[in-house]
Amino acid sequence: MGERVELPMPGTDLSLGVIRHGHWGRPVLVFPSEAGSAEDFESNGMVEAVQDLVDAGRVSFFCVDSADRWTWSDNAATTEERASRHHGYTRWLESAALPWIAEQVGGERPLITLGVSMGAYHAVNFTLTHAHRAPLAIGMSGSYDVTSWHGHGEHGDATYFANPMAYVAGMHGDHLDWLRDTASVLLVVGEGPFEVSPTQALPSTTAFANLLSEKGIPHQLDVWGHDSAHDWPWWQKQLAHHLPRFC
Repeated sequence: MGERVELPMPGTDLSLGVIRHGHWGRPVLVFPSEAGSAEDFESNGMVEAVQDLVDAGRVSFFCVDSADRWTWSDNAATTEERASRHHGYTRWLESAALPWIAEQVGGERPLITLGVSMGAYHAVNFTLTHAHRAPLAIGMSGSYDVTSWHGHGEHGDATYFANPMAYVAGMHGDHLDWLRDTASVLLVVGEGPFEVSPTQALPSTTAFANLLSEKGIPHQLDVWGHDSAHDWPWWQKQLAHHLPRFC
């Protein structure tokens, strides 16, 4: 396992961790599943699943902690409060995590974002809002409408700009043209256990792929079969299947 580095969150006394796996190759920013930690990617066999790429110097993974416990997983807060806190997490990525990654790889290089379950939301959302830094997202078994996550209260700007199903629907003009030229999204999901209930990953992923199609944003939808579950062994297989062509 790589060494954990703690990076402070702006305006708080808190810090979040980053762990690097690999010494060379395409940098991949990895988000954990809901309320997870930077350690989860390795401990759940994801690094081992593509160890050949790591050993060959084709990829380096930069795994970050989530902030979900005080953002999207805090069901006592309103959706708008949770979204506002989520934007604080984004500021940490921008001001702390990405500069540290750039330092490690010798400058700003195009990132792949990667995540499973809620981490898929984070990966896809970050690419769609930061395509100049992370032009490719790989989201596995994700849900992309934050208003469906057991929230309550009225939705304002914070929710809108954190919700891919909303802000992508509202995109138009020069910004949409730029995103069409810059970003690409790979959406992977199964039809098996827990992909529909309770996660709603399958219907959410297909609905989001349809929206990307309507907006002309480059993407690929890969739906696995009824044996493919919302679980790490299947995410290992999906990663090993897809990642080699990107690095």
